[in-house]
Amino acid sequence: MKNTVFISGPILGMENEQGYRDVITKICVKLGLDVIDPWRREKILYKGDEKCWWDNVPAYGFIQRDLDDIDRSDIIIAYLPKLSAGACMELFYAKRKGKQVIVVSEMEHLSPWIKYHSDMIIKRLDELESALKMLITHSTSKQ
Repeated sequence: MKNTVFISGPILGMENEQGYRDVITKICVKLGLDVIDPWRREKILYKGDEKCWWDNVPAYGFIQRDLDDIDRSDIIIAYLPKLSAGACMELFYAKRKGKQVIVVSEMEHLSPWIKYHSDMIIKRLDELESALKMLITHSTSKQ
């Protein structure tokens, strides 16, 4: 059975810097993993020049779809070049649901909350492929 990966990361203030999602997707596909990327669905809410677009997002449906996607996933990759309330909530939820969590962050001082709710923390996306292989091998050997 294929593992499914949920991609988590900051959107607000980084709407035009979502290329990391393509990098993560390519790595996952190369390893035969299915990918759920909520930005593919949510980017239609962002109009590019709209000020305070975030305030117009219908909170319940927006959040519930992400939680349902996490429920359907086995692994969450949380890309944190900066702190993101949404990404932190997603990794917290995922860990509480028994999902494997990989955090990718070059931040020097990660919160103990992030560390506690992560199975693996790596600094850069170029470390992701080997981290995923290790995580998948480790979880397969437990079964």
